[in-house]
Amino acid sequence: MVNLLLAVIYVAFISLGLPDSLLGSAWPTMSQDLGAPVSWAGGISMTISAGTIISALLSDRMTLKLGAGRVTAISVGLTAAALFGFSVAPNYWVLLLMAIPYGLGAGGVDAALNNYVAIHYESKHMSWLHCMWGVGASLGPYIMGFALSGGQGWAWGYRYISIMQIVLTAVLVLSLPMWKSRTAVPAAAGTAGSADGNAKTTVPTERKPLGLSGVLAIRGAKEILIMFFCYCAIESTAGLWASSYMVMHDGVDKTTAASFASLFYVGITIGRALSGFMTMRFSDPVMIRIGQCVLLLGVLLVTLPLPGTWGTVVGLVTIGLGCAPIYPCVIHSTPTYFGEENSQAIIGVQMASAYVGSLAMPPVFGLIAQYVTISLYPFYLLVLLALMAFMHESLRRKRS
Repeated sequence: MVNLLLAVIYVAFISLGLPDSLLGSAWPTMSQDLGAPVSWAGGISMTISAGTIISALLSDRMTLKLGAGRVTAISVGLTAAALFGFSVAPNYWVLLLMAIPYGLGAGGVDAALNNYVAIHYESKHMSWLHCMWGVGASLGPYIMGFALSGGQGWAWGYRYISIMQIVLTAVLVLSLPMWKSRTAVPAAAGTAGSADGNAKTTVPTERKPLGLSGVLAIRGAKEILIMFFCYCAIESTAGLWASSYMVMHDGVDKTTAASFASLFYVGITIGRALSGFMTMRFSDPVMIRIGQCVLLLGVLLVTLPLPGTWGTVVGLVTIGLGCAPIYPCVIHSTPTYFGEENSQAIIGVQMASAYVGSLAMPPVFGLIAQYVTISLYPFYLLVLLALMAFMHESLRRKRS
């Protein structure tokens, strides 16, 4: 039964990634069919992000009331309904309306699943589960491409993903008894906790929702939130501006640059598969430090004046490999640092911090690239990395 529930959660993570890349791959066709300007995709994206931030902040309250299994099932169902709404939308404004439940559902399942896995499963599963998210995000455009190339149109691309989400919702509802019977796995020595390697463990007790102010009052919470903000800012900025950097700084043609830029995400996906095995030997804090060191190496490679574009290409892959262990290991270490009774609230605010970092920081660099120079791309990443590393060490001092 335990393995069956884990299989359901793996499928849920793949499903979580499936819709994330649909809008970008389908929008050129969608904008023409709906008579919407190309730039209006940003409105849909921002509405989805706003919904994810709200639901992430509410995840503690909802999980206390309903439980992780029900929250996950309801959130996936909400996303499925929103995606079906996308598939029948007659105009842009209906898409914008459907983006609200889409964002609320995505944020809810993200926060609930991450906390549940952090408490009940080993760190290796957290890394592999986020690798599965990458698989889902990679499959989404292929499903949309299948619908477009077959003459079915973008609506059927969304419909296919919606049907998959509906099936997953049914599976999640049937699996609800297994969620209740699953017990927490004790944190491995050195996962977070004390300096002598003895992890902190706590027994969950009845409590009220902490809320944002309650989370911020916890010693070390601000550090882990800023750290997570910086990580997601690095990941989103590196991915969004990689192609433009190669075109404007290295003189690479646009088609080649687009292909090379995708290697950053390949690095993350492969890195998370490898990280799962590495967590069997190294603790979460050590994995985070390893990721930061590899990330630093990647940024430095981008700055090196190597022949052609080799420095940038190898650097982007290395940055992706460095990013790989940080996100899952930060999430997995949260219950050990702050206790299981606080982890859902903190992880919910972490998710909100992640969405804010992903939403705000790439446009900030866009302004720098436009009004100063795009050559500052690696240095922008370096500043965010330095702040993230400082916050991690500060967290360790406060919570060890």
